[in-house]
Amino acid sequence: MWEFKGLLTGKNVDALDKWMEKAKKLGIPEIDSFICGLERDLDAVRNAIKYEYSNGLVEGNINKLKVIKRVMYGRCSFETLRTKTLRLEKMRLLN
Repeated sequence: MWEFKGLLTGKNVDALDKWMEKAKKLGIPEIDSFICGLERDLDAVRNAIKYEYSNGLVEGNINKLKVIKRVMYGRCSFETLRTKTLRLEKMRLLN
């Protein structure tokens, strides 16, 4: 797993296939499952190694908004949700 982490930080896309073959030979079910997941979306994994772009910040904001929406479900209008979200964001910026 440290080698895989090195692939991500080293931006070495070519070493990914070699690592996957080496890891498959280990015969560890958890690693085999991990490799199967990588193979399902191999283009995305290669792009994650190659490029520095990430949508993590956007995903975090969406997750936060969904949590607030779930907490308020059935109790308030959209305007109240909007106001609460904007207030929480303003408080975050002040801290």
